[in-house]
Amino acid sequence: MSTTTYPMAQTLLLQKRATLLAQLESLRGGAIGRAEASTAHFAGREDSSAQVATERDIEFALDAHETQELMAIDQALERLAAGTYGQCIDCGVAIKAGRLAVAPEAARCIHCQEKSELA
Repeated sequence: MSTTTYPMAQTLLLQKRATLLAQLESLRGGAIGRAEASTAHFAGREDSSAQVATERDIEFALDAHETQELMAIDQALERLAAGTYGQCIDCGVAIKAGRLAVAPEAARCIHCQEKSELA
């Protein structure tokens, strides 16, 4: 399968990639500022270090999630270039167009994705 089979796939993937990169840049650039602001806000309170630690944990989790999404998009772009986009990486069947329209980075059909999540 190629960009001629899925003409909008590359556009959608590149748009999602650009959005994620902007979010990651914002998150990484603003993480220190938000933590410092929290420290200033909670200065003198007993729970201040716990609050700052919690906010940092949330920021790291968001960063990890968005980095994982970015990797999935890059892998989908690779599959598109290789001509395997739209085929399940586990069983090889075609991924339904509706699934790819909603999640263009999808690497598995619904059945294999459910099995993967339960494993």
